[in-house]
Amino acid sequence: MPQSRDRLPKTHVIRRTIAALREAGFEAEADLSTETRSTAEVEADRIARQQDRVEALESKADRRAAAAGAAWNRERAAVEALPEGGEPIKVGHHSEARHRRAIERAHASTRAAVAAENAAGEAAARAATAARTTGARYSVQTVANRIEKLGADIRRLERQIVDDTYDPERGYRPATEEEKARRARSAAPRLGELRDQLAYWEGVRAEHIATGKATNHSRETIKPGDAVRIRGHWRRVVRANAKTVSVETGYSWTDKAPYHEITDHRSAGGDAA
Repeated sequence: MPQSRDRLPKTHVIRRTIAALREAGFEAEADLSTETRSTAEVEADRIARQQDRVEALESKADRRAAAAGAAWNRERAAVEALPEGGEPIKVGHHSEARHRRAIERAHASTRAAVAAENAAGEAAARAATAARTTGARYSVQTVANRIEKLGADIRRLERQIVDDTYDPERGYRPATEEEKARRARSAAPRLGELRDQLAYWEGVRAEHIATGKATNHSRETIKPGDAVRIRGHWRRVVRANAKTVSVETGYSWTDKAPYHEITDHRSAGGDAA
């Protein structure tokens, strides 16, 4: 099943698949496990696999670069074999066939060299992209956004456990303790997975803050009138909200940004840009 590595079983997909197989006359059974590796183990394995991929792509790029160099050498030799000075083909002369073959070899070698150069460039670009992947995954902005999403997912699941139940006859009613317990058991594997992921990425975020890669601003440190740097631009603070900061735009409206997007800060009494 696509995207199933280190994830809980997609039971709804598996159930539909089994039903379809049985309907088609096949015997199908499922033996599912909800045990997953810790996020730390998953991420370490992911980084190792990505490093192997980078090394493989870099080796491929080196091979294609060498092939392109050899192709250009053949192209140069083929061009140098042509008559000097762009001598025209002597139609009917005994040299005509040899001359035409030399031109075709030169054209073919040029096309091959250009194709080899393009292939080498593509391989180098793929290797460079792969080398940046892990860094992008662990960037300050990406980690902070991931923490926000994981927290939202956890809160949504927790709300679903205690949400009201819809009764076709009476409409919505408070869920019974038995219903809540059943929902909690059903949601437990996913909640455990999400909480483990959240703890891991919060550790990464804490390291970013400790090493100075990330700031740790909130409404306690940001006040109206302060200047903050967001996405490379300095903005004057209008309001410090619970999770976001409202800043001037130079127009009649304000923009909002989460606190983790603030990369620099100057108090209202400081030397603000």
